[in-house]
Amino acid sequence: MRRSHTITLTILAIIAGVFVYFLPVIRMELAGSAHYMEQDSREYAFYTPDLLKKIPRISDRYEFDFYNVAGPGSLIYSVTFYNTNDTDRVSAYLASEGYIKQESCSVEGKCWKGNNPAETVTVSAVPKTNVVMVQIDNSPQF
Repeated sequence: MRRSHTITLTILAIIAGVFVYFLPVIRMELAGSAHYMEQDSREYAFYTPDLLKKIPRISDRYEFDFYNVAGPGSLIYSVTFYNTNDTDRVSAYLASEGYIKQESCSVEGKCWKGNNPAETVTVSAVPKTNVVMVQIDNSPQF
């Protein structure tokens, strides 16, 4: 009887350990939003698309955001660069990655399209606050 308790407790401890180990990943998977820095390695690796990982760092201060918009299932990824309004290096980078600047944009800024029809990249400079925002909107095409 004592041996069966030991085995049961060992199995429960293993299950609890696995759950505790994967809990941060489960939380990130179910999160509706996240605000993080590049130094937050787990969030950075999980949320940040390659396009934003490779984007030129046009200022020393920048932060990342992720939003899972309810409804149509849009996923929004963004990076905000502070103390700059220069978007030339970002525009050159997007062009080198095969993105094409669009003639019109539904928001204030410059919109870019790549091979994925569901993806729009928006580059906005906000002189009033001295920031540049780069946003990737992955919206399903119905």
